[in-house]
Amino acid sequence: MKKSILCITAAFLLFSFAPMQMNASTVPDPIIATSSVAPEPTATDALVARLNEIKATDKSTLSASERRDLRKESRSIKREIKQSSGGVYLSVGAIILIVVLLIILL
Repeated sequence: MKKSILCITAAFLLFSFAPMQMNASTVPDPIIATSSVAPEPTATDALVARLNEIKATDKSTLSASERRDLRKESRSIKREIKQSSGGVYLSVGAIILIVVLLIILL
């Protein structure tokens, strides 16, 4: 039973990766275009620049309410940057669950 599941899984993996390799050889070479136009700064670059500006300010001369406003602004900027990154994160619990399922199936 275990050998048949292992063979089916291996066959599935082999067949799922084969079409991508065949497609890669038929794609023509990309055309490289050079331009003298500087890339436009993205919204994330602007947020990072503002965050660096907030960090560089001298907070000893600010009042308590101004410091609080800067803290709120920096937190909101950090949240926006984190949301725009679009990464996939796996927690330790999810990784352990995947490993346990692989051990059980194989």
